[in-house]
Amino acid sequence: MNKSSTESILILDFGSQVTQLIARRLRESGVYCEIVPYFKAEEALAGSRPNGVILSGGPSSATQSDTPRAPQSLFDMGIPVLGICYGQQAMCEQLGGRVEASDHQEFGRAFVDINDDCAMFEGLWQTDQRHQVWMSHGDRVMEIPPGFRVVGTSDNCPFAIIADDVRNFYGVQFHPEVIHTPDGTALLRNFTHNVAGCKGSWSMATFRHEAEARVKAQVGDGKVICGLSGGVDSSVVAILLHEAIGDQLTCVFVDHGLLREGEAEEVVSLFKEHYNLSLVHRDASDLFLDKLAGVSDPEQKRKIIGATFIDVFEEEANRIGGADFLAQGTLYPDVIESISPSGGPSATIKSHHNVGGLPDRMNMELVEPLRELFKDEVRDLGRTLGLPESLVGRHPFPGPGLAIRCPGEISADKLAILRQADAIYLDEIRKAGLYDAIWQAFAAILPVRTVGVMGDQRTYDYICALRAVTSTDGMTADYYPFDHEFLGRTATRIINEVRGINRVVYDVTSKPPGTIELE
Repeated sequence: MNKSSTESILILDFGSQVTQLIARRLRESGVYCEIVPYFKAEEALAGSRPNGVILSGGPSSATQSDTPRAPQSLFDMGIPVLGICYGQQAMCEQLGGRVEASDHQEFGRAFVDINDDCAMFEGLWQTDQRHQVWMSHGDRVMEIPPGFRVVGTSDNCPFAIIADDVRNFYGVQFHPEVIHTPDGTALLRNFTHNVAGCKGSWSMATFRHEAEARVKAQVGDGKVICGLSGGVDSSVVAILLHEAIGDQLTCVFVDHGLLREGEAEEVVSLFKEHYNLSLVHRDASDLFLDKLAGVSDPEQKRKIIGATFIDVFEEEANRIGGADFLAQGTLYPDVIESISPSGGPSATIKSHHNVGGLPDRMNMELVEPLRELFKDEVRDLGRTLGLPESLVGRHPFPGPGLAIRCPGEISADKLAILRQADAIYLDEIRKAGLYDAIWQAFAAILPVRTVGVMGDQRTYDYICALRAVTSTDGMTADYYPFDHEFLGRTATRIINEVRGINRVVYDVTSKPPGTIELE
């Protein structure tokens, strides 16, 4: 376990889709933590002694002998353990309890009754109170192990909360990490601070100094190339490395012609002129458009863009010459997904993040200073480094750029129409003071044309779709409820100011943030 602080919590991942939320909640309270898949737990525990361990939920059934388990040695280490949902069930099975499949399943909102005091509830929940939680289980504990006592029940779960006060082992059948358990964050904080003894001293300022020191130690006198896209991740990497190693860094900005309006000029102005970074700007927009000509399949678009980007980037890297390291903005979710129990090992998780390593022909070593951070933490680091809020708070913009917001074949004309519409949409959002309340907003141009009447003439133009979603945790999302006045004003501007669009629609689908790109 790679500790970035003198105190830490280890989270064993059994495959829950919300395991990352546990880590986010802990980090928000100033406690450094890491997620490791259950099959790497022994290795992680052998490398260090965390203040406590959390066993996550998961899709498996603890009633089966071949499903994931924690290392048995964990329970003899004398450190606090919290089991959540499947984690509670696995702990009970391993310590002498019993789990059974149940006809009384609980999915969604439920209520637990507090039967007794517990360190997990200190200063929060009192005996004989009822509290809302979020359940998601079919199996349930039917017999608790020796040494445990029941401290909370629900209508369908007789052992909703259990505790072994001597060994500091705790189990909850519900999910405290999701926002649907209102007191969940405070419960996790009680475990980390009151039970595991963490002081909550981890901060982004601490991380910044540690990251800069690690970069200096890794790079030494070597030269580093950084692929700069203008997005939050690569921008933070570039400035962090610039602070750490100065002129040893060269940034390469490949303009693939699929950026938002004015974005290429902004990148060059900010990093080359304001920060005085060594920046190579390659305008390859014509090359990318040639490669994408006639292609409508979204996955084929992604592959073409990714492969062409690598080719262009390597050309520029070879021109520069002599680089020993390649810096990129790999984030913690990329690392987790590459070794997750559900996804299995993967050489590349995202088109621009080679989590499994670089091709041999590049003959460079990776520098990944953000690989311990979540997206919101990267934004905080950017603020610590002094990056402007207009960049740090920018909505996510996936690597393929406007290509996935232009379904069907791509052309320079369609991209120009889309840029204009998108710029107007975002301008109206900013004017309404809504930009920071929305997780991601963008316009898309649909691959259909409709007949319309504008003035005294018929038109045959494209439909523009607008999308805006909110997200509090980066794991789930819902559409933003614009009022009709805003939508009417925005649609009117787009139709009046953008030639080529004669109809505007608003998309009210709710999707996870990871899939909210149009294609």
